[in-house]
Amino acid sequence: MKTIHDILKLGDPRLYQTCEPVLRSEIPQVADWTEQLHEAMEDIRRVYGFGRGIAAPQLGIMKRLFYLNLDQPYVIINPELKNLSSEKFELWDDCMSFPNLFVKVERHQSLTLEYLDENWEKQSWQVDGAISELIQHEYDHLDGVLCTMRAIDEKSFRWRI
Repeated sequence: MKTIHDILKLGDPRLYQTCEPVLRSEIPQVADWTEQLHEAMEDIRRVYGFGRGIAAPQLGIMKRLFYLNLDQPYVIINPELKNLSSEKFELWDDCMSFPNLFVKVERHQSLTLEYLDENWEKQSWQVDGAISELIQHEYDHLDGVLCTMRAIDEKSFRWRI
């Protein structure tokens, strides 16, 4: 069972690597990876009271995969972000890889997410606001980008109290 102790922490070099696409031949492994992501997220929720999404590289699974648990679970394989809005908004972002730190970032207000689901079927999802921000955060993990690297300025950090 995966817990918060299995989540890679800020500074781990794997968090800065670009992930490889999930191959169709790896679909049998996706269910196991998803279960690991779900377990780690549930532990973060239990301990810290937050968590809507987690990216595979946060558990050292260097694949283009992330898991969202909103009103239902979503398995996002080989995502692509399209139609990024010119309108942006600022927010205090948090991350399971550094759960006590908030980082002020700027994100696109809306986008279209194109991806493969756990059945290898193409999906398209138009999102805005908080879900758009969440998807951008998780997508960044797949490219080795952390929200600390997107901080608006040097004053854009604060501790969770």
